[in-house]
Amino acid sequence: MKFYSDEELAKLLDLPLFHQIGDVADTLGVACYVVGGYVRDIFLERPSNDVDVVVVGSGIEVAKELKRRLGRRAHLSVFRNFGTAQVKFVEERGEGRDESGEERTEIEVEFVGARRESYSHDSRKPIVEDGTLEDDQNRRDFTINAMAICLNRDRFGELVDPFDGLADLEDGIIATPLDPEVTFSDDPLRMMRCIRFATQLNFLIEDATFEALERMADRIKIVSGERIEVELNKIIMSPHPSKGFVDLQRTGLLGIILPELAALDIVEQKNGRAHKNNFYHTLEVLENVARYEVQGTRCENSSASGLWLRWAALLHDVGKTKSKRWEPTVGWTFHNHNYIGAKMVPDIFRRLKLPLGPEMKYVQKLVDLHMRPQVIADNEVTDSAVRRLLNDAGDDIDDLMTLCEADITSKNEGKKKLFLENFRMVREKLADLKEKDYKRLLQPVIDGNEIMELFHLKPSREVGTLKQYLKDAVLDNKVENEREPLMALLLQKAKAMGIV
Repeated sequence: MKFYSDEELAKLLDLPLFHQIGDVADTLGVACYVVGGYVRDIFLERPSNDVDVVVVGSGIEVAKELKRRLGRRAHLSVFRNFGTAQVKFVEERGEGRDESGEERTEIEVEFVGARRESYSHDSRKPIVEDGTLEDDQNRRDFTINAMAICLNRDRFGELVDPFDGLADLEDGIIATPLDPEVTFSDDPLRMMRCIRFATQLNFLIEDATFEALERMADRIKIVSGERIEVELNKIIMSPHPSKGFVDLQRTGLLGIILPELAALDIVEQKNGRAHKNNFYHTLEVLENVARYEVQGTRCENSSASGLWLRWAALLHDVGKTKSKRWEPTVGWTFHNHNYIGAKMVPDIFRRLKLPLGPEMKYVQKLVDLHMRPQVIADNEVTDSAVRRLLNDAGDDIDDLMTLCEADITSKNEGKKKLFLENFRMVREKLADLKEKDYKRLLQPVIDGNEIMELFHLKPSREVGTLKQYLKDAVLDNKVENEREPLMALLLQKAKAMGIV
């Protein structure tokens, strides 16, 4: 973090955009300020192209006049129901990188009139009235987001910081401007934002604010799944996402929004034998995946964005609560937890309004298959087992291997080293198969249509049995994937089934 005087802030804001906004405000006789995240990020020395401007008057009128002055390169959107407007335009800065030889940056400026808000208990929609800058700063979520810098010519660069947000930035603290209980009751989504900011910035949540999170957690139930999803995804994609999930668990929020994960935070003991805490193990796996991505160790042609691989890490053991059993001869077991967890994924995605298409199928597949490489590595790494794994994982095999390696959290360094060595052998065999065009190698050259034509069959169980018989033979490398040996096997099996 870096401190700036008002004179230094004026120099940092010495850009055509801010002078144009200030000139428009002066012309219309209103005060205007850049506020929120843009101001915060100046002091954190982080880049930002999203600008929020508060006008003590009509933000829509200032936006309209700015659009008129910027001309055709700007686009104006007005949201009268909310009293806001947005101006998008492309800023050109000297020599650059596009075909015209200029660097082009898209800028978004949100304009809103200063306002005061009040809420009813059962809704996040506020009753809005015109207000002062002070009223507007009072309604902000956190002190670090309540700072404002004036853009009017006679006060250009002047910082207005009534809640010591600058001091909280320096101390690494998330706190609310007013009573946190009122802040969270008014808009419960701010509880998720509180934890999200603390996670992204690696800040601590101030004690009174944290206690309010615990007291008010139940209020999150009035927030839509879509809004919760956005904040969860930002927490998951933070450099150290486990911090956010620990805070969500400690405040009780996780038990409401993702109870399947919260339920893993338990250690049971019987006859002196305890299983590990699967909640904290899961967070270790999530951290490992995040670290691998930062280090660039994931495969470049990975089939999914980092977000969905992280979701797979987060949910990979959710089936353990339902599958946990005590077996006197072996202790605690979690048989089939991967299969049970995969069955739980669609309901979780549906409730949180996460996408139910390829992203959900990808997460479900990785949860289902995440034990397979470990089982292979536990035993002799056979060609047959690796071929079957590659057939089932398909293009997601590299992500699956990344997840499985991240899942090795044992404190026994010898055991950990052995697993990683075996995984290395699995990866080598996978690479060899992929180099030989595994899709051609693993799909029998005789397909279901040819089987039906050959034996005059309609789609039926018999056709499925014959197809699977050939596929198993190919996957187990019993025969080459060529017509002549496969046809001999097919006729042999058809005779045994009484088809010919």
